[in-house]
Amino acid sequence: MVTRATHSAGLAAADIVWLEPGVAADVFFAYEDDLRPVAERLRLALTPASVDVIVQPVASRRKMLLVADMDSTMITQECIDELSDCRGLRAQISAITKQAMRGEVDFEAALCARVALLAGVTRHEIATIIARLTPTPGARTLVATMRAHGALTALVSGGFAPFTDAVAQQLGFDETRANQLVFEKDVLTGAVATPVLGRAAKRAALEELRLSRNLSRDATLAIGDGANDLDMLSAAGLGVAWRAIPAVAAAASARLDHTDLTALLYAQGYRRAEFAD
Repeated sequence: MVTRATHSAGLAAADIVWLEPGVAADVFFAYEDDLRPVAERLRLALTPASVDVIVQPVASRRKMLLVADMDSTMITQECIDELSDCRGLRAQISAITKQAMRGEVDFEAALCARVALLAGVTRHEIATIIARLTPTPGARTLVATMRAHGALTALVSGGFAPFTDAVAQQLGFDETRANQLVFEKDVLTGAVATPVLGRAAKRAALEELRLSRNLSRDATLAIGDGANDLDMLSAAGLGVAWRAIPAVAAAASARLDHTDLTALLYAQGYRRAEFAD
């Protein structure tokens, strides 16, 4: 199937190397123009199989910085939607969340509006939500493997610190960036501490972490699913849209629609035997 797809896409593959038989393969070829049309031709050639394709220069594929979004990326839930259940407002808050993720409303303003509706939620209720958060398949392995090979890993979220702190500890991230909720006597006031971490702040976090390690842009990897991740994705050497809406997937340099997060390890040339669990 791989050989047939490369030929159908008009590529003369010099070599095919299986990183895990039947699961992930490296296909090497010479090409000097824009790589995005190549990736799209390969996806079309592989249809109807559920196969993800990432096309990139081989020389810079191994990354030394991972910056990841949290909600609906490293975990399967949107934490603010889970919080909304505490007030019986899931439908109302989830609708605003979807608009923000599509870039239809200002992220920072939408965040503040949603949090205002959550006044009265307690720390105990937040702890109950944290206990049921579910890591995305492959998340732990992705973080553990990159750290084992010397990379810095950061969870950078437009969500909230109580959740990022817990998820980062569970998945093994080195650092976190997130918004701070305002409490009074262990109860949410409905306010978010300023400045609000949004689209521009995510990119700034990536740049700050990259410079702290004196890394080139090519040595960085970012992954996210929403419009507020786009600046971060564009600033990374490899910016990956994770099961994202079409507009985000089209803007990112790479996309993952079918596989789990270990695909980001195969994209860097790791073999299954090199994964850290």
